[in-house]
Amino acid sequence: MDSFSLAMVLSVCVYLGTGWYAGRKVRHLDDYYVAGRNAPTLLILGTLIASFMSTNGFIGEAGMSYSGHGPLIVIMTGVNCIGYIVGALFFGRYLRRSRALTVPAFFGARFKSRRIQSLAGLSIVVGLSGYLLAVTWGVALVLAQMTVLSEPVAIILVWLSYTLFTLYSGSKGVILTDTLMFLLFSSVAVLALAFIVSANGGWFASIEALALFEPKPDLIAWHGMVGPDTNWDTPGEALLWALILGVAWGIVVAVSPWQSSRYLMARSEHVVIRSACGAAMTMLLLYLVTTFSAIVVNLANPDIQPSESVLIWAAMNQVPTLVGALLVCGILAAGLSSASTFLSLVGFSMSNDILKLPQGDKIQLRVTRLTMLVIGIVVITLALALPSNIFWITYFAGPLFASSWGAVAFMSIWSRRITEGGAFWGMAAGFGVNVAMNVLSITGIVDWPVVMDPILVGGLASLITVLTVSRLGTVTSAERDYREALHRTPVDENNPSDIRQTLIWPKAMVVAGLATIAVLYLFYARPYAEARAAADTLEVSRHGG
Repeated sequence: MDSFSLAMVLSVCVYLGTGWYAGRKVRHLDDYYVAGRNAPTLLILGTLIASFMSTNGFIGEAGMSYSGHGPLIVIMTGVNCIGYIVGALFFGRYLRRSRALTVPAFFGARFKSRRIQSLAGLSIVVGLSGYLLAVTWGVALVLAQMTVLSEPVAIILVWLSYTLFTLYSGSKGVILTDTLMFLLFSSVAVLALAFIVSANGGWFASIEALALFEPKPDLIAWHGMVGPDTNWDTPGEALLWALILGVAWGIVVAVSPWQSSRYLMARSEHVVIRSACGAAMTMLLLYLVTTFSAIVVNLANPDIQPSESVLIWAAMNQVPTLVGALLVCGILAAGLSSASTFLSLVGFSMSNDILKLPQGDKIQLRVTRLTMLVIGIVVITLALALPSNIFWITYFAGPLFASSWGAVAFMSIWSRRITEGGAFWGMAAGFGVNVAMNVLSITGIVDWPVVMDPILVGGLASLITVLTVSRLGTVTSAERDYREALHRTPVDENNPSDIRQTLIWPKAMVVAGLATIAVLYLFYARPYAEARAAADTLEVSRHGG
């Protein structure tokens, strides 16, 4: 067994051991669904990042960066990170106050409506099952490329890995393993960047070479590669795409089930706010690291096929063996962490929000685990039977919640006029429009322009439907009382010491933001501009001569 295979086996064993340890402490539904509602900042921060940074970040988006669209990925990430702050302040902390077991259960309690809870649960089952399918394919791709295993065998082993510890330990195991995985892939990503840059001549030499890189012109220009042979004809169109996706994914990280549900596990509302600030900072820095790593690899090999395997190629060819093995383990960890989150949420929603379970913690725990196993079997069957399509499924399943949940989630907290009917039909309209438009796009029937992105149109359809239907109905006293109760701050959240500690986080965020701007200017924008100016001057002198 080579070092890469050994490292992957050992890391999976660690995750299984952690899941087994956490599972022994599960006694009640709160333990299994929301980790006892006692998780500290580090665990919430870890599970926020780990559940988001799936194989799409280290494979799909790394491939886009390598192919010439890295600056757009950075712009998109910078915008969507704002969603963490908006989500925590205007939805997440109120969600935690509800003490619901799941986000759909919150919607059901807020509007006193079983059908809204069931619809929200159904959207989780559909959307996150698709996302889980894409992540399973992505992790299996890594495993198959790094070992002698065939793709079907890799898919089965990946499925077994995340299913075993998720099934037994529930959310207690998920947040622990998520945090371990987060610490692993974040630290090794920074280490790998240092070695990749060093292998290609150092930082400033790499920037200069990339600024004048003929095989992929404008590789590190602010807009990336544009033109007839790319996805975007002009810089303006490319920027518009990045901003639209940034806003859409900002709504995703604010209200989507695999992000906002993490706040249900938080020890306090202070933990919600602190972890959101930490996630915004960490996510941007992590994407900067992975994006530049993928771009710099072009200097060593501009023809990696498929482009999604760029970081795997770098792990085998650009860094020391130990670091490479850890990098592959980090990519594996990113996928497994997302998969465990998605599987748990799909299982929770099916058993708690769609099915009517018999009462009693032991019976409900048993049925929930059985339901999760059945969902897992369906996913593994689809993974083995269907051709993989990681990119499209990811970009369909993730923003689906921005269209269907965005308006309803925020209005459920801040609107006095939203009714049960408005919420239900608004959620249904956003879901239906987004799915229909994506099906037409994926099948090639319609090529939607950037300004008609299904995320935007679906979200707008949801908002219009909420407003229209709510005008025709009446808010009940029970709905009004529930919303007002959410706006009453619990006494134990007003501790002066806790408030002082929490206020440190936004200050740190401002400092980190200013430092990031300064570093990007000094180490990216200025050397890039100088290299381009020198090349233009040389070209003019040659032409004049």
